[in-house]
Amino acid sequence: MQVILKQDVEKIGQQGEIVDLSKGYVRNFLVPRGLAEVATAGKLEEARHEMEATAERERRTAERAEEIAATLNKSVITIEARTGEDERLFGSVTAANIASSIERAREIHVDRRKIRMDEPIRALGTYQVPIQVHGDIEATVKIIVVPKL
Repeated sequence: MQVILKQDVEKIGQQGEIVDLSKGYVRNFLVPRGLAEVATAGKLEEARHEMEATAERERRTAERAEEIAATLNKSVITIEARTGEDERLFGSVTAANIASSIERAREIHVDRRKIRMDEPIRALGTYQVPIQVHGDIEATVKIIVVPKL
């Protein structure tokens, strides 16, 4: 019996997939719990349209991520920080500081959790900071930390 999964079901499939299962499993487990619905001709066509729309949406998102990555790879962001006499920072430059600086400079929103830093920046200088843009698309932004005048 063919069914369309409404939710991800472990060892069966993911939401929106059309799978062939035994009638008893469908009737006694999946349908009562709202995990699947019986695949009729209309429902199959609707599911195919939904899968095509999802694929198109993912393709556009990946294209946009490539554009953002290209922009970020060319970006040089300067961050001013307060320093002491020995040119060490009074604090540090964190992923949140970098995200807000990128947003101000390039008008690109970057989630601070996607900025991959082992530890905050605590000294003046130039740093290459990797950013996870989308999926496996990654960009590297050049960060220059200068003393605040």
